[in-house]
Amino acid sequence: MVRALVLLGLLLPFAALAQEAPGEVEGALTVNAYQAKRLHDLGAVFVDVRPGREWAWGHVRGALHLDFATGLASLAGSDLPRSVPLVIYCDSEFCAAGAQATRMAVEWGYRQVFYLRDGYFAWQLEDFPLEKGGAADYATFSAQAH
Repeated sequence: MVRALVLLGLLLPFAALAQEAPGEVEGALTVNAYQAKRLHDLGAVFVDVRPGREWAWGHVRGALHLDFATGLASLAGSDLPRSVPLVIYCDSEFCAAGAQATRMAVEWGYRQVFYLRDGYFAWQLEDFPLEKGGAADYATFSAQAH
């Protein structure tokens, strides 16, 4: 019995990591990969909040890399107009960082925030435009670039 409880205690944190991200974020519109592609074609700013290693493996063409843990805060104090359409994504519906980043963008006053809940994997699955790059290729955030 004690072994079962110890094993359960060790495995429980990993089960929490596999929970789905919320389906909706108040103040933002949840979009699927096809809707996101249309926004991409119209010039929306895509924000990838995944860690740098995942960014380097591949990302939406033209996306900004604002790692949730280290770079997202730069969005709060930027000169980017609050009316610019933002599409925020992580890797999949099992990554809560995308939802958290979307919520934060809404709180920071961005008025056209789109949450690509299914994330990069859904974009990749549809064979939509991608780029790959290492740390030296990270997009930097500046209002002049957009």
